[in-house]
Amino acid sequence: MSSEISVEGLLPLDAAAELERLAAEIAKHDKAYHQDDAPSISDAEYDALRRRNDAIEAAFPELVRADSPSNRVGSAVRDGFSKIVHARPMLSLNNAFSDEDVVGFFDRIRRFMNLPDNEVIELFAEPKIDGLSVSLRYEDQRLVHAATRGDGAVGEDVTQNIRTIDDIPVSLPGSAPALVEVRGEVYMGKGDFLDLNRRQEEAGAKTFANPRNAAAGSLRQLDSAVTANRPLRFFGYAWGDLSAPLGDTVEDVRQCFADWGVQLNEPSRVCNSAEEILAYYHDIIAMRAELPFDLDGTVYKVNRLDWHERLGAVSRAPRWAIAHKFPAEQAETRLNSITIQVGRTGTLTPVANLEPVNVGGVMVSRATLHNEDEIARKDVREGDWVVVQRAGDVIPQVVSVIAGRREAGSEAYVFPDRCPECGSHAVREDGEVARRCSGGLICPAQAVERLKHFVSRDAFDIEGFGGRNIETFWADGLIKTPADIFRLEAHRDVLTTREGWGEKSVVNLFEALRARRRIELPRFVFALGIRQVGQATARLLARHYGSLPALLDAMSMAQDSDTEAYRSLVDIDGIGPGVADDLLAFFAEQHNIDAVLDLADLIDVEAFDLLDTTESPVAGKTVVFTGSLETMGRSEAKARAESLGAKVSGSVSKKTDIVVAGPGAGSKLKKAEELGVDVMSEQAWLDLIDGY
Repeated sequence: MSSEISVEGLLPLDAAAELERLAAEIAKHDKAYHQDDAPSISDAEYDALRRRNDAIEAAFPELVRADSPSNRVGSAVRDGFSKIVHARPMLSLNNAFSDEDVVGFFDRIRRFMNLPDNEVIELFAEPKIDGLSVSLRYEDQRLVHAATRGDGAVGEDVTQNIRTIDDIPVSLPGSAPALVEVRGEVYMGKGDFLDLNRRQEEAGAKTFANPRNAAAGSLRQLDSAVTANRPLRFFGYAWGDLSAPLGDTVEDVRQCFADWGVQLNEPSRVCNSAEEILAYYHDIIAMRAELPFDLDGTVYKVNRLDWHERLGAVSRAPRWAIAHKFPAEQAETRLNSITIQVGRTGTLTPVANLEPVNVGGVMVSRATLHNEDEIARKDVREGDWVVVQRAGDVIPQVVSVIAGRREAGSEAYVFPDRCPECGSHAVREDGEVARRCSGGLICPAQAVERLKHFVSRDAFDIEGFGGRNIETFWADGLIKTPADIFRLEAHRDVLTTREGWGEKSVVNLFEALRARRRIELPRFVFALGIRQVGQATARLLARHYGSLPALLDAMSMAQDSDTEAYRSLVDIDGIGPGVADDLLAFFAEQHNIDAVLDLADLIDVEAFDLLDTTESPVAGKTVVFTGSLETMGRSEAKARAESLGAKVSGSVSKKTDIVVAGPGAGSKLKKAEELGVDVMSEQAWLDLIDGY
């Protein structure tokens, strides 16, 4: 499939709106992949978002946003790590998805450098390892620090963790330059990955979705002892800062790496034409399943380093290299049955139970069917033969039904309108693709998953009380609601007789529970597991309402959308009607309110602790930012305003005190002028808060 995407007929207004949506969605997935090591979509789906964004920007260059994904590499440094500024940026690569794209890469190089048609363009081809990019800096032949790619300009300092990887030399021979940065990929071999997951499962710990996630999660540990126990490896294939040249070609540099003891990503090949490159690509695909490491494509680099200098880079990628991505791996198998899974927020997700089949070296027996619309669109039925793919090694999915192999008498699948776990109505709201159980905490599937969420790290963070304990305690009737967790001390005699629970284990659990009987309001709200209420939204609510009683009162009054309480809720910047509806739906259920009040009786929920902002000129004022900010990001501006006691809103109303308007301000500025709200420039705003 070519990377060309049609934007014919797209109007400028629609293009601007879509670019805004794509920027936000791609940023969300960048964070999931680069910071959290937990991608939520496949590589193919992510690449499609990128290509759509690039196509619209090419058609409407005047609409390119300051936060455009085309200007961004990776994601910001995760909390907990110190930062290292890269001496030379760690760029990403543009992608090729078809033979035409590869031919186009040759043509662009030839045009850019004005080369004659008979000039040979020599490319170095190598496997594209699916791991975590890092840069190793050696000074006087000694490893001094190591950093992840981060956002391309600033990475995470992972030096101590890198030193635990046997593949990485801590010193280079005397022939190496005084300063050299070796760049490459930390990865985990397929066999090592399976062994690690088996050990994790036996220990009752988290298992990893794929080798890339395992490698990234293992390297980005705050405790290097954890990293030392993980089977990580390293391939070197690029370079950064240098005090002396390493040769004239990419091939020369790789030979230096090999002489220094740096492992190389092989098999590689020097190619002189698009035909040779494509032959290499198909050879790698043929041997992919047999290689001991995961790949997600191949990489082609202009071999001559003097041409690198001439070609330079554009935006986030060099002109002299390109990544040729693999298509999603597919296989054919029989769909034996369709079952429904109920998630923590009540979403009913259809799952295809398959005759086990090998897809790219991994045995697949289950695959997602996404939702009832997808089942109907593809006309998937139990007993069908289907095409299954692993796109980016995230979640196997059913691609299509194989025509002509359907059994006689086959009947269309009827999606249930009742929850298979509790029998409550499964409701599909207008505009939604998902059907959800209305049972809430009375639904066993939701209750168990909500309780797991409740004790998780970012919620109540109850040490030593993981998902398996929740499941067994639930099954045995020891806990049904969050409050029951804090009543476990009443079951001391029962707990000490349970398998695996000695006196010391029980004492440790009770100490962990006592340590969590006092909790900050944002954590409490997040722990409730309300749909669309993540950590950031929970903090917004805590900041806006201040205390749990105030929040509960507001949620009761806001049930009527004609009230000031409702308008105040949706006016919180970052909330909006969609989030508000899910929030109010939770508090509309009496059993949810009873569970919250029952829990609040057993613990101390701290009111939100605002800094002393009595001297701040914007304390207590409602501020709206609109248009483009030129000296700071929107998130930074909001955080700074909130730290000074201001409330940041997403819309202008008669309650707005200040509108900070940058270039491109539109309807919000107009409304502010109509209402007589104080409007100021970004510089005037900075002058106002200067010194506070």
